[in-house]
Amino acid sequence: MNRNHITRALNQVSHNELSRETAIYEAAHATAIYLGNKQRHLPPIFFQISITHDACGMDNEWIAKIDGGRLIHTLPSSIAEATRDFTDAQKQAYQLAFEADIINLLVGPLAEAKYVALRDHTPINPCLIPIQPLQYYGETSDLHTVREYLECFITEKTERISKIAELFFMALSFINNPSHWQAIVALTDYILRVGKDSIDCEEAGFIITQQAC
Repeated sequence: MNRNHITRALNQVSHNELSRETAIYEAAHATAIYLGNKQRHLPPIFFQISITHDACGMDNEWIAKIDGGRLIHTLPSSIAEATRDFTDAQKQAYQLAFEADIINLLVGPLAEAKYVALRDHTPINPCLIPIQPLQYYGETSDLHTVREYLECFITEKTERISKIAELFFMALSFINNPSHWQAIVALTDYILRVGKDSIDCEEAGFIITQQAC
């Protein structure tokens, strides 16, 4: 899970704002993985927030990404094939993990979109936001992965559109929860303030829990 801000840099956003947008993006991922999975009674999973500073690059690039954090480590050719020999309970658990990974991937660009909208005093109207414009907020990896998930999850295009809309609004609901948003902002501030190259899931979880209780 990662977000690269090169596209945003072309639009003359200040370096400090680019850094904050990137931190918001990854803090939202981390919060969804740590807190959202727990709320869905899914097993805890290791992740690490890694930060890279490229002061020698043309754009003085600041990149953050999450290593790990996915319940489905390797995507199958199809979910039907992967669960062919599963019990009904196992199939339900696998589908829940599949959906959780998609929601957690969507939360990052949605959180960044919300932050930019709030900063620019243009609140988000969810009825006006299709999935496609989220490519502005980190298309390079996460939204491509969402499409890969959906392609092996649902083969029929109409059903796929319906499912992504459902999961999109679940992700939006997650970041719009006031305590979740406070946790995302608190972790963002911590990422920017602490100056570390990496923050593990326990350290991130402590910050998240302090705000989301």
